[in-house]
Amino acid sequence: MHSAGMHSALDWNDLRLVLAIAREGSLSGAARRLGVTHSTVFRRLGTIEQTIGTRLFERFRDGYAPTPAGETAAASAARLEDEVLALERKLAGQDLRPSGPVRITTTDTLGAVLMRHLPAMRAAHPEIQPEIAISNAMANLTRREAEIAIRPTPAPSELLVGRRVADIAHAVYGSRAYLARRDDKDLSAHDWIGLDDVLAGTVIAGWMRDKLRSTRIACRVDALPALRDAAIAGMGLALLPCYVGDLAPALRRVTPKTLAEPRSALWLLTHDDLKRTARIRATLDFLAKALASERALFEGKRADSARR
Repeated sequence: MHSAGMHSALDWNDLRLVLAIAREGSLSGAARRLGVTHSTVFRRLGTIEQTIGTRLFERFRDGYAPTPAGETAAASAARLEDEVLALERKLAGQDLRPSGPVRITTTDTLGAVLMRHLPAMRAAHPEIQPEIAISNAMANLTRREAEIAIRPTPAPSELLVGRRVADIAHAVYGSRAYLARRDDKDLSAHDWIGLDDVLAGTVIAGWMRDKLRSTRIACRVDALPALRDAAIAGMGLALLPCYVGDLAPALRRVTPKTLAEPRSALWLLTHDDLKRTARIRATLDFLAKALASERALFEGKRADSARR
C-alpha cells in the first residue's frame, strides 16, 4: 500500500519555480518571470519545501537566498531547462509549413521601422502571427525569449545565425529653434543631451565619452526616443542614428555628412536550431528584404536628409 508521501516527486513546474526564485532573488521577481501572483509563488514554495522536507531558501531583508539544498535544486533545474529548450528548438525546426506565431524582438526605435512592413508581411504570409517584443535588452534566443531578433550590434553572439542587413550611420542633430539662437561652430560649446547609465554601453554613449569630455550636459535620458524628443524640444544637441533623426522634421543635421564613427550594424538573427523552421525561414526572408529596402535610411543616405 502506498502512502501519500510516495507521490512526493518534484515535477518540472516545481523546479521552474525554484529556479525562478534563485535567479530573481525574490518571490515578486519570480512571480513576474513565471506570470503568476506573489501569493501563488509563496504558497507553492511552502508546499514544495513541506513535500521534500527540506528548506530550499533563507529569507533575508533584501530577498531570498538559496540554501545548499536550494543551490543543488536550482542547478539541476537549470540543466533540465537547457535540455527542454533544446528539445523544443529541435521539434520546432521540423515544422514544414509557414504558420503559427513568431516572436520578434527589437528596440524601441527599430520597432517603428518594423511596424511599417507588418501589413505587407501579413498579406504575404497570412497564417504567420508576428508577436513583437519591444525591448532594448538583448533577448536570449537560446532560451526562446524570442525567435528572431532585429538588433544593432557590431558583433552578434556566436550561438546565433543571421544576416547583416545594413550599416547604421549617426549624425549630430539639433532643433531648428535651438540652432537659430546657437550658431557655434565648435560642437563642444553647445549644450548636449546625455544618456543615462542604462545606455552607457551604447555606441552613442561611447562617442560622447571620447569626443565631448568637457561639454555641458543639459539633461540625461534613458531611451533613444526621449533623446530625439529632448532635441526636438530644444534642450541641446543630440547624437542620433540617422534612421531616427532624419525622420524628425523638427530636427536638422548639424553635421551634414554622417560621422565616420560611431557606426554599428543592423542584424537579423535567430538560433541555429530554428533557421530551417518554415515559419522562421519565411519571416526571416521577408524581413531581410523589407529592412534592406530601408538601407538608405539606416545608412543616412536618404536624398532629402542631405538638404536638411
